[in-house]
Amino acid sequence: MSENTETRTGGRPAGAVLVLGAIGLLLLGAVAGVLLRMPLEKAESAAPGPVDIGFNQDMSVHHAQAVDMAGIALIGSTDNDVRRLAYDIMTTQSNQIGRMQGWLQLWDAPSQSVEGFMGWMSADSGGHGHGAATTAAHSGPVAAMPGMATDEEMTALRQATGPALDTLFLQLMLRHHQGGVPMLDYAAEQASTTAVRSLAATMSKTQSGESTLMTTMLTARGATPLPLG
Repeated sequence: MSENTETRTGGRPAGAVLVLGAIGLLLLGAVAGVLLRMPLEKAESAAPGPVDIGFNQDMSVHHAQAVDMAGIALIGSTDNDVRRLAYDIMTTQSNQIGRMQGWLQLWDAPSQSVEGFMGWMSADSGGHGHGAATTAAHSGPVAAMPGMATDEEMTALRQATGPALDTLFLQLMLRHHQGGVPMLDYAAEQASTTAVRSLAATMSKTQSGESTLMTTMLTARGATPLPLG
């Protein structure tokens, strides 16, 4: 086996180990979410409302696809900048899924809604605030959340290699982040609990920075973002 072959194949097990590590973080995050029960009960005077529950349910699903895409890039890419970004997204969002699912368990709420997505983003959702995010309100649940990759796009990402993989990952993840912004900003203003408003605001800030970075990375590769619609 040549040195180049050893280097190329040797990178895959290392990437797989990182993916397994992120899965471990997801499990730890779920446990941490459950252990947050006492601090959350002591700090919160408000009970979770439809926005808190719906946001945690839908953003868990939204995050799960981002974790999946990041895992594909982490294992398949040979670009260190892309792999570093993928690792950051995968570990951060895995941990956040754990927190959100932990809160749902605490509130005796289902892990996912069976009535579609984003129905909690409505004018009568009984939220906390009355800010600009109300402009993103929906009239009812929708079948798919903005920014989500299709099954065909996920298949294409899994099959891509080299620079094509890097570019497609950046395009899909950037659109994914952009699609989640209305949900993040709405929950940051409208959630009843301080914990959910704080988490949503943190997510929005982090993903805004990552979106700027991904736009720059795409430009450096001679590529353009995908349309959101």
